[in-house]
Amino acid sequence: MNHIAKRSWSSKLVALLSRYGRDERANIAILFGLLAPVLVGALGLGLETSWWYQTQRDMQNAADEAALAAATNAGSSYDTEALAVSANYGYTNGANNTTVTASNTASCPSGGSNCYSVTISTKMQLYLMPVIGYTGNTTVNGSPATTLTATAVAKRGTVNRKYCLLSLNSIGTGILGNGVPNSNFRGCSIMSDSSSTCNGHNMGADYGDAHITDNGCGVIQDSNVPSLADPYASLATNIPENTCNGSYPQEPSHHGDPSLPNSNQWSGSKSWGSNKIMCGDVQLTGDTTITGNNNVLVIENGQLDTNGYTLKTASGSDVTVIFSGDNSGTYTHSPTGGGTLDIAAPTSGTWAGVAMYQDPQLTSGVDVASAGNSPTWDISGIVYLPKSNVTFKGAVNKSSNGQSCFVMVVGDITVDGTGAIFENGACDAAGVNMPTNTVAGRGQLVL
Repeated sequence: MNHIAKRSWSSKLVALLSRYGRDERANIAILFGLLAPVLVGALGLGLETSWWYQTQRDMQNAADEAALAAATNAGSSYDTEALAVSANYGYTNGANNTTVTASNTASCPSGGSNCYSVTISTKMQLYLMPVIGYTGNTTVNGSPATTLTATAVAKRGTVNRKYCLLSLNSIGTGILGNGVPNSNFRGCSIMSDSSSTCNGHNMGADYGDAHITDNGCGVIQDSNVPSLADPYASLATNIPENTCNGSYPQEPSHHGDPSLPNSNQWSGSKSWGSNKIMCGDVQLTGDTTITGNNNVLVIENGQLDTNGYTLKTASGSDVTVIFSGDNSGTYTHSPTGGGTLDIAAPTSGTWAGVAMYQDPQLTSGVDVASAGNSPTWDISGIVYLPKSNVTFKGAVNKSSNGQSCFVMVVGDITVDGTGAIFENGACDAAGVNMPTNTVAGRGQLVL
């Protein structure tokens, strides 16, 4: 019986297993149980790598813009600006497991180590990828995490900036806006080889640049700009030879002093078409019109006294007025008197674009106390007063018959409340080679 019972039990077990093998109802559950870790890992790999990719792209955008900002700033606060830009993108140094660093000594792909770099690093906690065994390279609050990093490198960009006002003095305050609520330098930029200070108003200049510090001058204000060499000093070699033989008649300053020679008293129409040397003062005794082209008037050891009258260039005519001589005596080497200077510079030739020129060797008798006001200045071209302390009080207009371009180069200048110039728009047509400086522009990504 035992033998029969055992065989019966064995037969039942075999039948049960056969039925279980033929039953498919539980196979899917078993397979899912076996494949679940793989499926979860694949899902985690897809979701988290997509998240990494998006974050990495955002970080790179932030690093690019921060590096550009640092290179554009190119100053002592470059790193502060870089971190601020990065924070605007949501990556704040020291917050949310994020580190942002900036450098101005990064290696440049083209050589050198003066590029600007920004590196952003952040830790991202892992949630699903540990299921397939990836535990990252760091931790966040004790949990597995991975580090993402983005780096950008930019170089300092440059632009060429043109100026309608240039102060050449290298110490002190080269440009001083002395209460300038009505000053208007719109449409041009100004540059000081030392510092600039504007009180009460920025003078309206597009850019206010200074080699040392710009304090309030210009709509956009830049300090630490490279100094600009005198762009017109070399023209002094073209000043005609002094033929005065030591005789320089001056206007009478005391009763009984001799009057000026008739040749030094002007009115009516004048034309000479080349170089005209005048010894001593030239005084207008009536309105005077200069005709013809390439007129060069050299006043040796003397002033140009408009004396309440107008000195004017006719339509299609031009003149360059040059003050030359020496630093002895009490000579005045500048325009004086009431009336009007209404002159246009030549548009070609040796003195192209130059309306008024003080010999850069002159250091005394060169100051101008009421530029643009006494006399009134209606001038098209360059006024070059390299050693002069200028007080600019009036509004300069273009000459009646000249182009819309005015450039003034001074030693230093004080601009009073009404000092203004017309908008420059035709300097090329006027033959004017404006003072131009290479200054920092927007940065350029190089890596």
